Amino acid sequence: MSRIKPPSSPDSRTAKRERVLDAAARLLSTSEAADFSMRDLAEEAGVSFATPFNYFGSKMAIMHALSARLIDTMTARFAEAPAAADAIARILTAFDIAVGVLLEAPAITKPVVGSLGSPTTEPGRVADHSRVLWAVALGDLTGIREEMTAIARSSLPDHLALGFRGCISFWVAGEIADEDLHERAFAMAAALLLGFVQPQFQDRLTHLLRLDALKISP
Repeated sequence: MSRIKPPSSPDSRTAKRERVLDAAARLLSTSEAADFSMRDLAEEAGVSFATPFNYFGSKMAIMHALSARLIDTMTARFAEAPAAADAIARILTAFDIAVGVLLEAPAITKPVVGSLGSPTTEPGRVADHSRVLWAVALGDLTGIREEMTAIARSSLPDHLALGFRGCISFWVAGEIADEDLHERAFAMAAALLLGFVQPQFQDRLTHLLRLDALKISP
């Protein structure tokens, strides 16, 4: 009589899912083409060929999951950072952390970010995931002009997500150097925040924009 295999526990499924993602990251970091086959992925993860498909469905979904994991890392590190007194400092801290995460392993993060711009019939949830990070960073909107708080709460997380994605897309394309990414991201954040902040915060944001202007001036 054949034995019925018990269903996997949620913990074991999570562990296997993370094992597949870890294997994908290793393959990206060691591949000259920054790519991998699903067969190589299964072998690297020590799972059956069907497992990555069963857990994710496709290679693109794996790249989306790796992107989500990057954002989760950014969010966790932001939560551990010393609390800032105002939304402006919080946003700049979040950008500093986010860029730092990306620069830790460019051989992995560049193909992951780059893959999100590929045509696909499988839209992910990366934008929503990113919006949550910037909404958390804005906090209680201390430092935002009172008449702008409603607009800031509803739109700024989305605009910050779009701006950050654009910034790192140029980085992936080689148009922003690793050493310039922090400064360009700060300037992008400053440009978005400038119209929302109370007067006492405008000088700091304007200073960031001036520094960036010096960098990009011909």
